[in-house]
Parts: sequence; structure tokens; C-alpha cells
Amino acid sequence: MNDLFSFDSDGFDEPVTATGNERNRPRTPLPVRMRPRTVDEVVGQRHLLGAGSPLRTLAGGEPAARAGAPTSVILWGPPGTGKTTLAHVIARGPGRKFVELSAITAGVKDVRRVMDEALSNRDLHRITTVLFLDEIHRFNKAQQDALLPGVENGWVVLIAATTENPSFSVVSPLLSRSLLQTLKPLTEEDIRSLLEKAVADPRGLAGEVAVDDDALAHLVRLAAGDARRGLTALEAAAGVAQSSEDKPEHTDAGDGPAPVRITLEHAEKAVDVAALRYDRAGDQHYDVASAFIKSLRGSDVDAALHYLARMLESGEDPRFVARRLMISAAEDVGMADPTALQTAVAAAQAVQLVGMPEGRIILAEAVVHIATAPKSNASYNGINRAVADVRAGKGQGIPAHLRDAHYPGARQLGHGKGYVYSHDEPHGIASQQYVPDDLVGTDYYVPTDRGAERAVATRLEKLRAIIRKGLSTARIVR
Repeated sequence: MNDLFSFDSDGFDEPVTATGNERNRPRTPLPVRMRPRTVDEVVGQRHLLGAGSPLRTLAGGEPAARAGAPTSVILWGPPGTGKTTLAHVIARGPGRKFVELSAITAGVKDVRRVMDEALSNRDLHRITTVLFLDEIHRFNKAQQDALLPGVENGWVVLIAATTENPSFSVVSPLLSRSLLQTLKPLTEEDIRSLLEKAVADPRGLAGEVAVDDDALAHLVRLAAGDARRGLTALEAAAGVAQSSEDKPEHTDAGDGPAPVRITLEHAEKAVDVAALRYDRAGDQHYDVASAFIKSLRGSDVDAALHYLARMLESGEDPRFVARRLMISAAEDVGMADPTALQTAVAAAQAVQLVGMPEGRIILAEAVVHIATAPKSNASYNGINRAVADVRAGKGQGIPAHLRDAHYPGARQLGHGKGYVYSHDEPHGIASQQYVPDDLVGTDYYVPTDRGAERAVATRLEKLRAIIRKGLSTARIVR
């Protein structure tokens, strides 16, 4: 069946020498050829692969019961972070048989057949079956329940992979019998080291190409933390470079073919994406972010969407974008549309749960809301004025009637004396002094007449009139 793939660990992934007609056979894709054979070759995920960790124990072939490691693991993480790789590494342990099912095409019958074979292999041949189930979140409850006997009784070592939160996509009985391991997106340094290794490794491009620095940087950015994507792009770029007419045929020493140079132009042609000048740690990072914020503030939704796309396509961390949106909603929209901040916060949380590339839709919705919302920086200016007064030493002391009066002796000091409980007053508002003496009559918050803040301004005028009734006005800050 197409949805079932298995092999014994002793015949795992053996290289084939390319001789004779074999040289003309289609080669296995680079991501498959570069798949690590040991835990130490795995790039990234150091937080899961330390000494004595469950995954390292499983990969080392120690019996799970003796080592105290779980017999089943759920790997949760974005695409290209190593879920399939870890499953293959674990399957390399001695006395193991690897079986792979895809939740897209496999059904309950396939699961039960694997379980029956695994039980026979365990009891008759002392072979442990490692069942790798990709995209387990696509299995319905009945299909996931079919896994339970094999997992609970140790017929298989289940390695389930998912890009969705298992708390919502995996049934509780299976989740409780498995160890959840969360994989993180690979860093740019991880991707770079992986691509450099693929260029030189005999299993990869075997030194047949050399990659220019700007081309390598472009491929790293496009990978966006996805190892599979990065290796696929590298192989495509190598194909473009090797098919070009101007490639060198011999080294200067004349001792064989020189490596073919992969230029930025080759990389752009291979993936059909123009290289963007964007340094996440340099001036372009700050320049594009600045233009993004100013476009939001200026209510140019089209410009804001452009800079959003530019950042995301250049590999910018979507969490950075989400943080800037929350700041913009509070600083530039403010009380003119209080729901803008709610949208920004919801977008930040949703992007964490959904991830990319779908996260771009959520961020775009927040960008459109903030850019098209009425603008007011009155709250921003208000806190800045208050901070300036505090730093200048103003506002010393607290009116006695507002001070804490719950501890013994506080009443004798006058604390709480004369305090008016607001809920006992008409409209729930009491006429009394709240600010220190030297700040009576000070207006820090000066609302605009834009959006929802127009109604706030009207109400605020009435509130201040009641609260300050009978108080002498000191000054008004505007």
C-alpha cells in the first residue's frame, strides 16, 4: 500500500554506489539523503536531545522500561523542524523495525494490521516496531483509539508527529500514555550549518558546488526555520547553476572539475523569489519596521501591508511584528478605538497557536484594523506627562482620606477620615480630592474628538466637573 512503508533497522538507508547505469537513475531528494543517522547529527532541538533525555534514550536502543523512558512520543512542532528525522533516528536502534503511516491516507484497518504484525514480531522475533504516524491530528477519534492497545501494551513504540496543538487534536487517553515533546523552529545558524554540510557531504552535493555568501544568506532566509525547505531550495539552486553555460570545467591546478558556483541569481531563479535586502539584526530591520509603524500611524493601510509582507517574506519573526502591532494599537489608536488593542493582542496569541504561513492572514487583519482605525495618542501623551511630573518630584504625599486605614492606629493618624464611598453618591461619583495637593486640577489625559474618544471626552468633562467640585484649580497640563 502507498500509505505504508517499512524496513528493518539493519538495512536502514544504505547508500548505493553509483556505477554504470545507476548514475542515470533519479537521485533521492537532498532532504532525504541528508537525513541524520544518529542523534548527534540532528540539527537544532538541543533542548530535547541532552544527555539522558527520553529521545536520546530511545534513539540509543535502551529498553524503554529499564531506562525509564516513555514507549511512545508525540512530536509537536512546525514543518521542517525534524519530526520525521527523529523518528528515523529512533528506528535505527538495534532489533527494530520501522513502519510509517500517513494519517492522510491510512485508516483503522491499516493501524490494526500494523498492531497485529508488531505483536507477532515482538513475541516471535523479539523485534520492536517503531510506528511513525505523520499528521496524527488528521486521525479521527476512532482511528486514534485503534492505537491505544498497541501503545498501552508496548506492542509498538509510537512516534506521532503533528503541527497542531495535541491538547486539541489528540484524544486524551493517547495523550496521557505518551510524552509530548515540543520542537522549536530552527534558527538561521542551524539552517546555515545544515546547508553548508549538505554542500560538502558525500551524501549531499559532495563538493560539486560552492555557494556565494549572498546566495547562501538568501536560501537561509527563505527556509524560515524549515530544514526541508532550505535543502530543497539548495538542491534547486545547484541544478540551475550546473545547467548554466558559463560554469568552469577544471580547477586552476587542472586536477578535475572545479566546483560550480551558486550565485544569488541562481538562487533567485531556483525558487522564483527575488532576494530582499533585509538584515534582521541591521539597518534594514529597523528601517522597514519604522516604515511599517509610521504607515500604520498615517492610516495608509496599503503601505502597512506592503511592509508587513516585506518583513514576513524576509524571514522576520512574526512575534516581533505582533509586538509592534500591540504597541501601535495602544500608542497611536488608543481610546479612539479601544478594540484595536484587543485585535492586536488576539492576533499575537493566534499567531503563536497557528504559526506560519497562515499566521500572515491574522497579522494582516490586525494591520488593516489598526491602519484604518481613528487615531489618538491622548493616552500615550497622558502617561508621559504624568511620568514627567513624577520625575520632577511633583505629587508628593497622598490625601489622608485615601490612605489605608485597616491597620491598628491608622484611624488615629487620620487615615481614611472623610473618605466618601463613590457607590453611595448620585451617578456613583463622589466629589472629593484624589490627587496630591500640588496636582489639583491637573489634566494629564486630554481626549481628542476622533472616533470613540469623542464620547469619552464628553463624559470626562462631566466626571471632572463632579469630582473637582469645590476644589481650587492648580493648573492644567496640555
